[in-house]
Amino acid sequence: MLGSQVLLCVPDGTLVCGTDLKEAPGVDAPGVDLADDDQVARLFEEHGPFSGVIHTAAYTAVDKAETEEALATRVNGEACAVLARACAKAQIPLVLVSTDFVFDGTQTRPYEPEDPVGPVSAYGRSKLAGERAALELHPAGARVVRTQWLYGPRGKHFAGTMLALARERDELRVVADQKGTPTSTLELAPALWAVLQDGEAGIYHAACEGEATWYEFAVATLELAGVEDVTVHPCTTAEYPTPARRPAYSVLDCSRLTELRGKSLAPWREALSTYLGTTTDQ
Repeated sequence: MLGSQVLLCVPDGTLVCGTDLKEAPGVDAPGVDLADDDQVARLFEEHGPFSGVIHTAAYTAVDKAETEEALATRVNGEACAVLARACAKAQIPLVLVSTDFVFDGTQTRPYEPEDPVGPVSAYGRSKLAGERAALELHPAGARVVRTQWLYGPRGKHFAGTMLALARERDELRVVADQKGTPTSTLELAPALWAVLQDGEAGIYHAACEGEATWYEFAVATLELAGVEDVTVHPCTTAEYPTPARRPAYSVLDCSRLTELRGKSLAPWREALSTYLGTTTDQ
């Protein structure tokens, strides 16, 4: 979902090499296990030299991670360590995409990059392991970018699920006591390039402007898509239990990124409208 969008908004004059876990037929992208030092070293040797790396690969099955924490940690933690070592050796910057799940969600104001972390799920712990490995192994070049509630033209995500369910049901129930910010990959991908090219080592937050509950996100998605015959009902987290705990409040303070770019990401409803326009056009 995110990696594909990063490849679609490459800055002018920049050559890229995208990778995936396995090499797909007809796609010019080497298959690489990013948690394998030898495979990453071979990638750098055969396709480099590189001037920087944007690392968007991740294990994102939040609930499944509760029973697959070792695998989640390998993908989200060890791969970051491998890439950090490779980038440090090559003396190039590494941009690592992380998540709001590194926080416990108990605050009532937007989280700043320096706020204490305290993940309450296996997924959050695995992503925090990746952050710490990258910053420790490549302190001069690692740039952690935390984001949240992603959706976009490709991949599976909440907005797409709501639209799919709306074609099957007359009523939906959506959690209304968890608050964050829906963030479009159309907004985030260009920001990652800005951090790679102009940022300094450290932690950034990157999300669209504003805040919403999942319920408000769902209502806006159907409204902006022109769906009028489906009713969305709010419910509590307790009424919709999941294997993994979610932060109750995880809005991110993105002022450091705004200062770097000279502008913020779009307000979340505006970004959602833009995304829905692209899906309608296709």
